[in-house]
Amino acid sequence: MAGDDFDPGLLSESQQEALGTYTAVTNQEPSAAIPLLERSQWNVQIAIAKFFDGEAPDPLEEARASLASSPAPPTTSSRQETLMNGFSRSPGPSNRTRLDPAPRIVPQPETQNVYRAPFILTLFLTPFRLLYQILSGPLRFFAYLFPFLPRMLSGLAGSRAQPRRQRDTSGRRPLNSRDTAARFAREFEEEYGQHDLHFFADGYAQAYDMAKKDLKFLLVVLLSPEHDDTSTFVRSTLLSPEVANYVNDPQNKIIVWAGSVQDSEAYQVSTALNCSKFPFSAVVAHNPQDSSTSMSTIARISGPIPPSAFVPRLRSAISAHSATLERARASRTEQQATRNLREEQNSAYERSLAQDRERARQRREEEEARSRAAQEEKAKAKAEEQAVRNHEQWKKWRAQNILPEPSTSGEGVTRISIRLTSGERIVRRFRAEAEMEELYAFVECYDIISGAAVLVKTPEPSGYTHAYRFRLVSPMPRMVYGPAKGDSIGNRIGRSGNLLVESIDDEDDL
Repeated sequence: MAGDDFDPGLLSESQQEALGTYTAVTNQEPSAAIPLLERSQWNVQIAIAKFFDGEAPDPLEEARASLASSPAPPTTSSRQETLMNGFSRSPGPSNRTRLDPAPRIVPQPETQNVYRAPFILTLFLTPFRLLYQILSGPLRFFAYLFPFLPRMLSGLAGSRAQPRRQRDTSGRRPLNSRDTAARFAREFEEEYGQHDLHFFADGYAQAYDMAKKDLKFLLVVLLSPEHDDTSTFVRSTLLSPEVANYVNDPQNKIIVWAGSVQDSEAYQVSTALNCSKFPFSAVVAHNPQDSSTSMSTIARISGPIPPSAFVPRLRSAISAHSATLERARASRTEQQATRNLREEQNSAYERSLAQDRERARQRREEEEARSRAAQEEKAKAKAEEQAVRNHEQWKKWRAQNILPEPSTSGEGVTRISIRLTSGERIVRRFRAEAEMEELYAFVECYDIISGAAVLVKTPEPSGYTHAYRFRLVSPMPRMVYGPAKGDSIGNRIGRSGNLLVESIDDEDDL
């Protein structure tokens, strides 16, 4: 399950959730994350802490490994032969020198409140403080002469409590990691002038994380301004051209972080790296042989040494560990290439899926448009058919309501000659008091009136408003007579008239 081609379906739901949370925080490959989660009993917080702080060796696993690697007991005959020829234990495989883990140090936050005792309690404790100050001077001098005694006594005490986060050293105000690094760089430049070293402009934890992420070497330099050899070491060794050129060489991939033990962060780093003498230098690097996230101290350089010895020790430690880091870089490059390939494949799949969805959407919209157009065409044809039926029904209804033709000419009768659009001429008498709409209705229904001997009684179509698609025009002089209500035929035309029927369909089309 921890191989490169693991199956996520083999994990339970809680394990998949823990794996997703862990990879989202650490950006680590699942194939490398699952072994660490298994060693952490699938506890995400413990696994993340091991990733950033380094994973300490597991004594249980070491005992299992030693038992698994121990040779099988020899047979009786081989034992007799060994006793006869002289028993001598065959040397086992040479044990690899185990590197000390380098923990990730996070200093105390600047915003943490410092408890101040009440004034009465402070006044009561003043004699004890004076006694402590009187006795602390000889004790510090004794500890300076024998620096190994405090560490040995603390080891015998067996206390696993964390060291004090802050010390009251020369009244220095505690700052955050970035400001502390800037203050050290400024004080270092004021004390020793311009130099070619490029100190990391942030805290130890940030330099630690960068060295782990980029697989570089972290050179930690810890100085004590109170130490007599500090100035000599800095001027003759640390700022020498040999050291500066070697450290600044991009091929060596070195990050330099320096600090003064008067600051809380540097003091905690010195305790974590087992600093026993100042000035102190250490090289920290990723150690994939322990775990995929561990950082180890691969070299320690204590005390003032000349550059002729300082550079070879750095070069020896870095050269011995470079092959390991190169393999880790190649593995990471391969993992990144695999991740990029997977992301490209996923991106191409998403693009192809989006294109398929877009084409499906277009086809669906086209089908909907065709269906909608067919429905509209069908509704339009149905409406036209209904309009034709209503028009024919209206003509039949109106034809049976047209006033009959007066029998003789005379007062109250108007004789009109009408020429239809077909060229046929009609002469008919109308009552003078009849409205002009009666004349229009006669022309509209003439085909029904002239063709039917007896008109069938037809009801008026409901909801239909008839509109005449022609007009009656007097040729000389030209005058249009509309079907306006209230206008009688006698008032508009007189006793006789000659009218032409003009269709208005063609003008509407223009």
